[in-house]
Amino acid sequence: MTMPALADSLLAKIRSRDVRAGVIGLGYVGLPLAVEFARAGYRTMGLDLDTAKVASIEAGRSYIDDVPTEVLAEFRTKDLLRASTDFDVIHDLDTINICVPTPLRKTKDPDLSYIVSATEEIAKRLHPGMLIILESTTYPGTTEDLVLPILERNGLKAGKDFFLAFSPERIDPSNPTFGTHNVPKVVGGYTPACSTLTQALYGAAVTTVVPVSSPSVAEMVKLLENTFRAVNIGLVNELALMCDRLGIDVWEVVRAAATKPFGFMPFYPGPGLGGHCIPVDPFYLSWKARQSGFEARFIELAGAVNGAMPHYVVSLIGDALNSIRLPLRGSRVLVAGVAYKKDVDDIRESPALDLLTLLEERGAELSYTDPHVPALSGRHWQGGRDLVNVDVAGLAPGSYDCVVIVTDHSKFDYAALQKAGRVVVDTRNAIKDPQPHVVRLGASKHNAAHRESPALV
Repeated sequence: MTMPALADSLLAKIRSRDVRAGVIGLGYVGLPLAVEFARAGYRTMGLDLDTAKVASIEAGRSYIDDVPTEVLAEFRTKDLLRASTDFDVIHDLDTINICVPTPLRKTKDPDLSYIVSATEEIAKRLHPGMLIILESTTYPGTTEDLVLPILERNGLKAGKDFFLAFSPERIDPSNPTFGTHNVPKVVGGYTPACSTLTQALYGAAVTTVVPVSSPSVAEMVKLLENTFRAVNIGLVNELALMCDRLGIDVWEVVRAAATKPFGFMPFYPGPGLGGHCIPVDPFYLSWKARQSGFEARFIELAGAVNGAMPHYVVSLIGDALNSIRLPLRGSRVLVAGVAYKKDVDDIRESPALDLLTLLEERGAELSYTDPHVPALSGRHWQGGRDLVNVDVAGLAPGSYDCVVIVTDHSKFDYAALQKAGRVVVDTRNAIKDPQPHVVRLGASKHNAAHRESPALV
């Protein structure tokens, strides 16, 4: 393959570690990537509008658990990692990775405003020989149909004057085994030269690079990965509702099924989906499918099942309180865990926020405890009230009418949580030796025949 002259020049810079790399968006995806680029020897500039994040990086302090402060400080001291809010630094960069959020609107349509804004800032300063890589999760076609036209507005052509690719982020916060460095990186370049450059850039920073034929394929890869999880979680959530009706322990069922050495992968029920990917990505895929006249019924059904789980948990809470002759209205309820997953501080799309809202609407007196979330602002949930973290240690027995375990953090004292609640609803099977006053999702002892499962279709 004959490479354009500008591509040859950039490839030489990458291989000699003389490249100046940029990362737009310094959150859970962007900061770990910037650190790996710095570790590879690239002079790396992070860009973010959040002045607090920029100041923290410049001072050598990490604000993300997966990036140790001592590691960030080392690269900052070596001047391999910098941060700025000034997009004019793009004039001096050779490569830019876009790692900005891609949330859903209230209508469940994709919100690509952050991608558009970042791309427009790059387009104003785009110069020949640059490599632009989109990492933000999005629907197939975004790179070529949205990003590409913006970058070509001033006459430069992708694949010849500058280079473009998509490479989906695969971050799993708090995973002690897999991080940015050792999770294979899927790469889809707009042209073969774009792909070659992108593979070379990542090749020095991650252990494995997986090239695919186009940006659209790479975009679909990411959506498949997370839709696979969402659909299977939806399946096991529905199984939990079924087992509750049948008086079967769903956790025992999954545990036994997982002993099969082939053809089965365990997924576990819970109070709903949370985080920046799994609750969002399937809707990106189903939205794109609708645009082409295809109805993604399987995906939509899984979304309905998962979205209904907080309502089901409320029914469990109501039944548990009824067993001690208390109504939900006016009862003191402690929500244990508001982060979306175990051992992280991220509350984005957390099912706990929906649960808090539903309990507030039903008149419960709410408190929460979470060792990773010291305060919960009213702007993060529909109740609109600031909530203060409760220290469970030292609470008198029966301090709360009901304790609801929503996130199974390792730091929780589950014995103390059991003592603190007159009844306990465990949505994660976190209590391994439950007492009679503990109700587990999918293994309820209060298996009232009149309880209505949430509508699933």
